[in-house]
Amino acid sequence: MKEEKLDNGVFEHWTVDELAEAFADRSIVLIDVRTPQEYLFEHIEGALNAPMAFVDGADLPSQEGKRIVLHCGSGLRSERVAKQYLAKLGGRIAHLDGGFAKWKDAKRPYIGTDMGTGNPKKVDPSA
Repeated sequence: MKEEKLDNGVFEHWTVDELAEAFADRSIVLIDVRTPQEYLFEHIEGALNAPMAFVDGADLPSQEGKRIVLHCGSGLRSERVAKQYLAKLGGRIAHLDGGFAKWKDAKRPYIGTDMGTGNPKKVDPSA
């Protein structure tokens, strides 16, 4: 992971592999800061949705016990929320570098939408 030292803390840029490993061993909480519509259409299974438009960085839960990793579509929105968090609370926070697009490029599984029914479905691009 790449670390960026800022005035109020450390901003970590995680790779897809780092995120997948930490998520698999349940050592993190993954927060998707995209809009509810984007999240409903497709998202990483197990990620929580906290849209950037409604979340100030200081509104995020405590990192006691589990680290928070943010993600969005490309990494821009999650970076903005992470920096808000650091400006208000300090410490350290992480985001998925390249966002959900990188996750999909790496052929990782996610929850998508069945276009015929509108229902959620598991998508495994590596299968």
